Amino acid sequence: MSGAFFGGLVAGYGVAIPVGAIAILILGLSARTSFRVGAAAALAVATADGLYAALAAFGGAGLAGIIAPVAGPLRVVAAVVLLGLAAHGLWRTWSAHRSRLAPSAPAGRGLGTPGRAYAALLGLTLLNPATVLYFAALVLGRRDAVAPGAVDAALFVAGVFVASASWQLLLAGGGTVVGRALASPRGRLVTGLVSSALIAALAMATLLSS
Repeated sequence: MSGAFFGGLVAGYGVAIPVGAIAILILGLSARTSFRVGAAAALAVATADGLYAALAAFGGAGLAGIIAPVAGPLRVVAAVVLLGLAAHGLWRTWSAHRSRLAPSAPAGRGLGTPGRAYAALLGLTLLNPATVLYFAALVLGRRDAVAPGAVDAALFVAGVFVASASWQLLLAGGGTVVGRALASPRGRLVTGLVSSALIAALAMATLLSS
């Protein structure tokens, strides 16, 4: 059992640690709003990773064949969503800078509340087909780490969730520290512009790869 949980931890960190658009988005949200918002986004990503790990662990060999044909369209949708988030973040950052308001002031709009951040990041992460293909390949290729039994599969999924949640929450905490260090209007402007630019660049890279 412990081997299955450890295998889940390794798999979870393997998919979570590489810095991509989701990580940049969590960092930017925490820097511009609060740790609560960033933590909600972080847990949303961990939830999606856990769901995909469960699909891979319980779905068997047919899962990769089902997901692969729609991988390209899903990447396009994800890239369009990321571009929209980048544009929205740029607009809010510039508006807040001009009015000298903190970016978290319009708390009911955009991704400025924990509930909205959770829903948005959950949906965005679920649009990434590479995650479920990664877990499916790992499960099918390493039966020593994940036995076919339901208990071991559940432990594997739990390990993935714990690993993903711990890493994403670390990112949220880092974003909060950055936001506090750059608390001036000019500092928040720089943080918002850099975050939006990175998300847009990663969205374009996703489009090109599809």
